[in-house]
Amino acid sequence: VILAAGGEDKEGLSMAEGNTLISVDYEIFGKVQGVFFRKHTQAEGKKLGLVGWVQNTDRGTVQGQLQGPISKVRHMQEWLETRGSPKSHIDKANFNNEKVILKLDYSDFQIVK
Repeated sequence: VILAAGGEDKEGLSMAEGNTLISVDYEIFGKVQGVFFRKHTQAEGKKLGLVGWVQNTDRGTVQGQLQGPISKVRHMQEWLETRGSPKSHIDKANFNNEKVILKLDYSDFQIVK
């Protein structure tokens, strides 16, 4: 994290705000099935220390939930929207039901079958 004057990171959050736990649901549209999207999402989530889940839908999308410190969740949201797995092609990422939580509902990042 690169700190700017006043102890804020480059996203404009104070250190305390950056550690606030949030939960957010997501759905990713595009070529996201059959391209190891879930595996890469799980790996990226774990790398960032997030918990939650990811699964394919019968609509051809990938959906799930992220939980963790807001600064890490923001990083993961950007990854889901712009990067994904190497062979994926992301058309759109929807994020909803964002809320502050007091504790994590999961102990790790799961791929749901």
